[in-house]
Amino acid sequence: MNPLILVAEDDENQAELVRRYLEQDHHRVVVVHDGREALDVARTRHPALVVLDLMLPGLGGLDVCRALRAESDVLVMMLTARSTEDDLLLGLGLGADDYLTKPFSPRELVARVRTLLRRQRGEKPEPVLRAGPIEVDPVRHEVRVRGERVEFTPGEFGLLEILVSEVDRLFSREQLLRRMHGFDRYLTNRTIDTHVKNLRRKIEVDPREPVHLLTVYGIGYKLTAGRAGAP
Repeated sequence: MNPLILVAEDDENQAELVRRYLEQDHHRVVVVHDGREALDVARTRHPALVVLDLMLPGLGGLDVCRALRAESDVLVMMLTARSTEDDLLLGLGLGADDYLTKPFSPRELVARVRTLLRRQRGEKPEPVLRAGPIEVDPVRHEVRVRGERVEFTPGEFGLLEILVSEVDRLFSREQLLRRMHGFDRYLTNRTIDTHVKNLRRKIEVDPREPVHLLTVYGIGYKLTAGRAGAP
């Protein structure tokens, strides 16, 4: 049976977004909106992991984490709008296993949840994906190109992650749209083309003559390691 994840988040829209992404990753999800209910559900349903907002009504996230740690070894990922070092150290000091600061990418949250569950099961961590000078770390949600970290929008990162996960595979626009379904509600063929254009600006030495992100006219796109001897 797939792991049960408890999402404790008072923002209903945020909670629904997290629930949808986790369910797309084949997890069972239960959502609550206050701290006391989070504790009650954790005690009765015994989730594998709790996604825990710090700013919960009724009982704050830090107090929930403290109570959970006194009773069990359940995995805890904290979500917070706070970003100070003191908040981070306090949350981790109470036993949180990971920590995300809002706003965050739902794909990054899913990747970190997957990593925590794998670590708990003793499995190897998800590898860094590579294509020539391009390195994509799905867990840290980072991309390096020729050794330098490059910033990407969530949509750009999602598309690049799909392409680099199957180097040299040709994807049609329709296949890419299906893979990215739920990631961007306004995604269209034109959006895919725009993401590709922006990706080339960031990963290619000369975006006008790409050697990594290639167009196969009339079909779609593929990512390659590049020509031998290319920069």
